[in-house]
Amino acid sequence: MTQVIDGSLFSPTRIELLSAGPLRVLLSEHPDDIADAQRLRYQVFNSEPGFSDRIGDHESGRDADRFDDFAQHLIVRHDEDGVIGCARLLPPARAIVAGGWYSATEFDVTGLGTIATQTVEMGRACVAAAHRSGSVTALTWASVLRYLDMTGVRYVMGSVSVPLRADPAAQRGAELRSVRDQLLIKYRSPWQVRPLTSPHVDGVALDAIAAHPGTALPPLLRGYLRLGAKVCGEPAVDDAFDVGDFLTVIDREGATRRYLDRLTATVQRLAVAGR
Repeated sequence: MTQVIDGSLFSPTRIELLSAGPLRVLLSEHPDDIADAQRLRYQVFNSEPGFSDRIGDHESGRDADRFDDFAQHLIVRHDEDGVIGCARLLPPARAIVAGGWYSATEFDVTGLGTIATQTVEMGRACVAAAHRSGSVTALTWASVLRYLDMTGVRYVMGSVSVPLRADPAAQRGAELRSVRDQLLIKYRSPWQVRPLTSPHVDGVALDAIAAHPGTALPPLLRGYLRLGAKVCGEPAVDDAFDVGDFLTVIDREGATRRYLDRLTATVQRLAVAGR
């Protein structure tokens, strides 16, 4: 049964946002949960095709940075398999204490000034490969929306990564160019930001790289767009992850009604199946 457990959003405890069948979604600041999320991030990011194998710390087997200490962590836990999904949430007050958003390390975000106090940054989202079903994705997004309802925050901002070369036959950066062109034609946001460094791949400007024909939008990005996400401009090239990052914003009040209804129906179906 879906339930919410009362508790302070700013206490170092676990709050259950949603549950369905064998899955529970927690909002947590517990050190054990954060460590589990960091291990999952390391495993996922280092095994994804096209992503760098330099992500995280190989000795500890974790992907961690300073923002983890300031954030709230969305943890998807399976009764048998443990932590299978996670995301990091940095609401406005915590972003101030942290010295800014993680996104500000890649982008000049002054263009978001009018919505900054109503924006939570979502980052480092991932799901274990064996659990990438529509059900897990739906439960995760439903939990994010529940979080927005609880906190009164209106906007979700986050970067979506596109590998510089997922297809070995493609030129590095060609898929990023193709995705960039598709996004800026159809999904441009009214809030625009600029990457701190103009996008270049191996010293070549992104505009000078021919788009790779037939490149599809990555699944995570498609999920964002179905929910109503808009893209805030050119990508930032992240050499550490070997990806291009697109900054996106979702307006809770403008979220796609049809997709919200699908999320609700999926969560209800999972809850009934788990009884």
